[in-house]
Amino acid sequence: MSPVSTSPSTTPGMRARVRESGSSALFTALLWLQGLYYLATGVWPLVSIDTFQRVTGRKTDHLVTGREADHWLVMTVGALVTAIALTLLVAAVRRRHPAEVALLAVASAVALTAIDVVYVARSVILPIYLVDAAAEVVLLLMWAIAVVREGSMAREQP
Repeated sequence: MSPVSTSPSTTPGMRARVRESGSSALFTALLWLQGLYYLATGVWPLVSIDTFQRVTGRKTDHLVTGREADHWLVMTVGALVTAIALTLLVAAVRRRHPAEVALLAVASAVALTAIDVVYVARSVILPIYLVDAAAEVVLLLMWAIAVVREGSMAREQP
């Protein structure tokens, strides 16, 4: 048992604040890290499709019209990743950690990792996407640590 939970002079609110200081700091740090990473990778193709394609390879989602500005799939993914980033960053700023935000972070990382690995294996996208997959796996491992730490701290509470 932690000293906080055994002291008769502490209130439930005080115990919650002490509990927040450990696992909450990791949660908030992860929200910042993933939010900023997703903001950078989501906005990049929206701002400069040319530099994005120089790194990630030529895209074919504009071939229907033939106009370079019509990268509808890349733009859609960029906009959605940016939306996820903004959600994570708002939660980080507010220091709010609802389960829904953690689920969004983890589910997004799992989905993007799966897409990277599957489509690199199928030779649809370049192996540079495995760098993103590796970053996503690191985020997932960190989220697993945060969730385990949160669970163990919750079990310590009376």
